[in-house]
Amino acid sequence: MVLKTFGWSFAVTALGLVAAVLFGGWTALGIVAILSVLEISLSFDNAVVNAGILKKMNAFWQKIFLTIGILIAVFGMRLVFPVVIVAVSAQLGPIEAVDLALSDKDRYQELVTDAHPAIAAFGGMFLLMIFLDFIFEDRDIKWLGWLERPLAKLGKVDMLSVCIALIVLLISALTFATHAHQHGGAHVDKAETVLLSGIGGLITYMVVGGLSGFFEDRLEEEEREHEAEEEAERSGKPRSAVALAGKAAFFMFLYLEVLDASFSFDGVIGAFAITNDIVLMALGLGIGAMYVRSLTVYLVRQGTLDDYVYLEHGAHYAIGALAMILLVTIQYQINEIITGLIGVVLIGASFWSSVRRNRALAAAEGKAETPDKTEVSSGV
Repeated sequence: MVLKTFGWSFAVTALGLVAAVLFGGWTALGIVAILSVLEISLSFDNAVVNAGILKKMNAFWQKIFLTIGILIAVFGMRLVFPVVIVAVSAQLGPIEAVDLALSDKDRYQELVTDAHPAIAAFGGMFLLMIFLDFIFEDRDIKWLGWLERPLAKLGKVDMLSVCIALIVLLISALTFATHAHQHGGAHVDKAETVLLSGIGGLITYMVVGGLSGFFEDRLEEEEREHEAEEEAERSGKPRSAVALAGKAAFFMFLYLEVLDASFSFDGVIGAFAITNDIVLMALGLGIGAMYVRSLTVYLVRQGTLDDYVYLEHGAHYAIGALAMILLVTIQYQINEIITGLIGVVLIGASFWSSVRRNRALAAAEGKAETPDKTEVSSGV
């Protein structure tokens, strides 16, 4: 099972490390290995959240996620995306941007760093919306009940998550503008860029997430109708269940790709603290991204999210922390180790809470009791 799920990751790792040695020797090998670990530690919460979405898809779409999806993730976000940033920010053509990335690495890093406020605003807002929509939803299973119960009640207010996200974005943009003004005003104009990029992230979330939810709801409705075995015969349109399943899966796949892109922002930016060589960066982050995807499929096939019910909660809290960190890094620098550790700690705590819950349920069943699983406290 492990070899089947992680086989491609092992193969990509071997090829990537060999390519690193051929490209830059043993030093390059060490850099690529460090970047791979960085990507995995920063994106473990991504795997847990992705698994929650991917488990709704069939085997075909899971395979698409691991093949076409990984091409988008590795070559799109880890290789093409940094070049596109430079091309747009420096108003260069794609070829000139690639040449700059390979020939003048310091200037390339400077341009990517200069574009960081816009990247952080877009990714931060997208991830913040995921977090807010999660905590404002009333769920049967609650991890931190003392916090999640009142938040679920607040979530009944329409558009609350959008309002809070826009307030956070406005504060971020104003803080950036104020700080820039106090230091000579060199970047005051970028406050507008932060605002527009953040709104772009919000719109992207609402469009992609909305379409995904729409087709998912339609699919569930069709499945209920199909159980009656009458609708299909009267309809004369055999496309109903299969076609809608395809649309639902496609938009969920699209949502997953945008989600992965948002998660990758901090990894791409953080990688410059280790190297400004675009080839080594693509190799290291690409290997890490492959493991994250394989881990996502592994969590789905093993039913880990069903067995450890608080994992999804911990991952979403990690998303919220990452979103705020991205928005803070618009103005202030935060060490990537802190970013990675926050996610690991939150997911680790949710895993331990799940283990304690399972033990409590097992002990209760041993006493011939049948308590409602959703009412068993995690003790956190």
